[in-house]
Amino acid sequence: MQSLNGKIMSADIPVATIKNGVVVDKNEKLAPLFFNRCDDVSAWLKGRAIDSHRANSRLLKKALRLQNKDEISTVLAVNAVTITDNFWFCEDGSDLTWDDVRFKENYFDSLALRGDPNSFNQKPSRTPELTNIGSYEKCWRLIDGAWWMFKSGNENELFSELFICKLGSSLGFDMAYYEMDGGYIRTRDITENERYNFESAESLVGDDEDYCKNFDVFYSISENLAEDYLKLIYLDTVCMNMDRHTKNYGVLRDPKTGNIVKLAPNYDNNIALISRGYPRFIKRKNDTLIDLFIELLESNKEALRLFKDLNIPVITDELIRKYISETPFDVDGDKISEFILNGQKRIFAVSYTHLRAHETRHD
Repeated sequence: MQSLNGKIMSADIPVATIKNGVVVDKNEKLAPLFFNRCDDVSAWLKGRAIDSHRANSRLLKKALRLQNKDEISTVLAVNAVTITDNFWFCEDGSDLTWDDVRFKENYFDSLALRGDPNSFNQKPSRTPELTNIGSYEKCWRLIDGAWWMFKSGNENELFSELFICKLGSSLGFDMAYYEMDGGYIRTRDITENERYNFESAESLVGDDEDYCKNFDVFYSISENLAEDYLKLIYLDTVCMNMDRHTKNYGVLRDPKTGNIVKLAPNYDNNIALISRGYPRFIKRKNDTLIDLFIELLESNKEALRLFKDLNIPVITDELIRKYISETPFDVDGDKISEFILNGQKRIFAVSYTHLRAHETRHD
């Protein structure tokens, strides 16, 4: 890292200067939000690297003839370019432009997704798979000019992702669009082909998943962001998404102004609901996610106020069964419905009680 010198670019705009692996100057409005929290260039680059524990990651690096397979070398092999933002690294002395480095094709999608041996013998070329993060085997495919991410999973994981997408959309929440394609699930690029820069919540709060801390940070930016964060963790709670972490939610920014436009659509629900089997505690009397959500409402009057004003539609048994029927999977609708409805009941009961108590104190 001491030999790393150049610019962090947003498309063709320099937004940060790197000298000997350290940020020495930056455009406060346009630079990655990560650098407002810390100037660790190494950590920023590593956070863009494909998970080295994925079996197909190892195949991919071998097929691409990468001599150095560490995270930073892997990322720099494609100038740190990703599909989900316009940031990249331009080394001192390079005359590369955004059009030179942005991804326009991907010949290694099948190798990354399913270890396809027919892809292994291709001539090495630039591929977005080196910066396709996450622990599941996945790939990017360019279809009719738009990037789609394909992801593998077992039937319970695929059902959970697809069902929660449908349920959240029916509640009026901003959800990433998912659909099945063969034995895989796919979703459109949430940045709408470079319209936005996606930046994970890690850029704002590090790895702190605490609901109160996150809510306060989003609320300090705008009430709309805070409201959408409440919708995100509410759906996580009723559908038991245990795997929400600061790298799988975040914000969308305008690349030209740097302004945060909105919370990114809700995605990554494949480790939720029945992904690890049917929950034993259907009544949800001792449920950690519910307890955490309730603690937020109890401790933060603004969160309680905003949650009440959201007027989230009531989830019904009929609604749940409708969206179960729209998936191609055979699941236990009785258990799923009871589990979700019990979670909703507990949250609404407690939030109503605390809201009435708060109103009474101010009468």
